[in-house]
Amino acid sequence: MKKRFLFFIVFGLIFASAFSSSVSAADTVPGGPSTEGNTSYESVISYDEMIKGLKQIEHTSKGKVEVFTLDDYGKSEQDRSIYVAKVGSGPVKIWVQAQIHGDEKLTTGAVMELLKTFGSNGSKEVKTILENATIYAIPMYNPDGSLMNTRTTTLYDESGEPRKDNRGRNMTIDLNRDWAENGFAAKESLAVYKYWADVKPDYAVDLHHQGLKTVYGTNYSTSMSLGVSLAPNGPTLPGIKGGLYNDLTRQMSVYVYDALKDYGHMHIDRYQTGSGEKRYEIDIKGGVVSAMMIGLNYDNINPTGHSNPAIFFETKGNTRDGNLGQKSNGHLEKQNYLGLKALLYGLATDEVKQVDPDRWEEIPAYPLAGYQTDTGIVPAGN
Repeated sequence: MKKRFLFFIVFGLIFASAFSSSVSAADTVPGGPSTEGNTSYESVISYDEMIKGLKQIEHTSKGKVEVFTLDDYGKSEQDRSIYVAKVGSGPVKIWVQAQIHGDEKLTTGAVMELLKTFGSNGSKEVKTILENATIYAIPMYNPDGSLMNTRTTTLYDESGEPRKDNRGRNMTIDLNRDWAENGFAAKESLAVYKYWADVKPDYAVDLHHQGLKTVYGTNYSTSMSLGVSLAPNGPTLPGIKGGLYNDLTRQMSVYVYDALKDYGHMHIDRYQTGSGEKRYEIDIKGGVVSAMMIGLNYDNINPTGHSNPAIFFETKGNTRDGNLGQKSNGHLEKQNYLGLKALLYGLATDEVKQVDPDRWEEIPAYPLAGYQTDTGIVPAGN
């Protein structure tokens, strides 16, 4: 334990010094380097660069990181392969996915950096993770959307042409709302779902981006929000597994918060929707990681009703809105890397389960007005 915390302290000092010269002019923008100006794509990983990077990681790791596609399960709507990297030999199975929305690109870079670390770093912390856990990582869930720089992806017909709605527009779908009984409109959704049902992970982490906001009660720009798609203590989660996931998801979130909160320019809060003082936590059953927690059995693909707790990270900004600046990219990518690496250690060692779940309330949040559900708002206290 002492060595691990020393690692984080040293890494934090190195990380802070690496950015000290570049952020001084941007300190008037709270929360780290400026995200103003045009988005720079120079440090954003493309689909082809991801493939090249994964193959390089597999090679340099001498096979410790295993790279493969889900082609046997299916491809994307535009016939692109979905890549997976598997690393570790331990019994705790942890699912990591990134860029399910095509304009949330820095998440892919964080996963790639983590895989590079796991493939080449022989530190005691990394060995502990890989001896106790097996990681299944999808660095780019939505390759089509990434290439189009859109949140959604476009649906195609059997002839290879975009499907049209009744107004003649291309039909698109949010892949993060496609795991549902009446869903799976996109080919990649079904491919990934089938693979998840085969893997049967114990935990999942989903990496996203969000809009720009400030931490409640401060003028600090939020650099990361921690969320659970079925709100803790909300309408749904306490009723699953006798409240087990209600505790585990809060413990996972607090563990990440504790690991990151003292780093420079990291301002972390709970993920909420809404505006002004009226904020809501989401309780959306159609989300991918929501379906994981519910144990969705679509088309009898998950007949045992396997389920697992899951949380998500939300990094500020996205490439579609053009609010990711060159100075901010490395900082935001690094916070995902550090948070993810810390959480994997906590899950692999069961340290996460030692956290008091009620400390979820210590993570900054706006006063809770209610819950945003698939069918509307449920006021808090109902």
